[in-house]
Amino acid sequence: MSWSGFKKTVNRAGTTLLQKTGQIERTVDREFADEEAKFRTFEKECQVLQKDSKHYWDSMRAMTAAQTRIAETLETFYGAADRTSEGAMAGHAYKRSVDDLDGGFGRELDGPFRTTVSEPLGKMCAYFPVVNEHISKRNKKLLDYDSARSKMRKLVDKPSEDPTKLPKAQQEHDEAKEVFDMLNDQLVAELPQLLDLRVPYFDPSFEAMIRMQSKFAEEGYEKLSGVQRYFADTIRDDYAAGQLDAQVEGVLQEMRELSICGAN
Repeated sequence: MSWSGFKKTVNRAGTTLLQKTGQIERTVDREFADEEAKFRTFEKECQVLQKDSKHYWDSMRAMTAAQTRIAETLETFYGAADRTSEGAMAGHAYKRSVDDLDGGFGRELDGPFRTTVSEPLGKMCAYFPVVNEHISKRNKKLLDYDSARSKMRKLVDKPSEDPTKLPKAQQEHDEAKEVFDMLNDQLVAELPQLLDLRVPYFDPSFEAMIRMQSKFAEEGYEKLSGVQRYFADTIRDDYAAGQLDAQVEGVLQEMRELSICGAN
């Protein structure tokens, strides 16, 4: 930081302190404050959306990978017992189905998700530091303007013996006000425009996410429905009637009666 920049930073810190103690009047711009508050909400929502969308897609990857591992284990269980049983054929069909789902997810959905959802979110969030830099600059120039206005008013209320001080203070005030007004007007005009663009900007991403979720669900239903043909038609009715739970409890009871599983 240059000496000039360091001096400005110190002066602004002093102005802030004097404003807190009521010795320098602070400009209150309700219009800018309202627009900044809306921007802060939008900024936070986008950052949360970016984080949650990543968590969602990571969870989808984890789910398909977990399905594959489950299928591998089930195929091993059934195959080791009787490779010709309907259970073994169902286990093999399930393994083949989830392998297709996992491969299709990486091949057909992962890339499009990055292109249509992750990257647009990242690009939007990349604008926020730039906007915040403009807001920070505007706030610094506001401190300069408030300081210059206070200095000018003091000279008006209590004229100096040096006749050049008031014209100089007036010039500093006018220049500070011009710079502040330019930055402030730009932000007040453009912050609402940025927020208005959020819907048309995210529309394609929202539609793409819905289509990808639908595609994954439809393919999952189609592939897993094929596995059901290896089970008896009555299984769904048995499940609804609570009979499958009873069957599981019956097997568990048989296991408890084994010496190696029974209580001592």
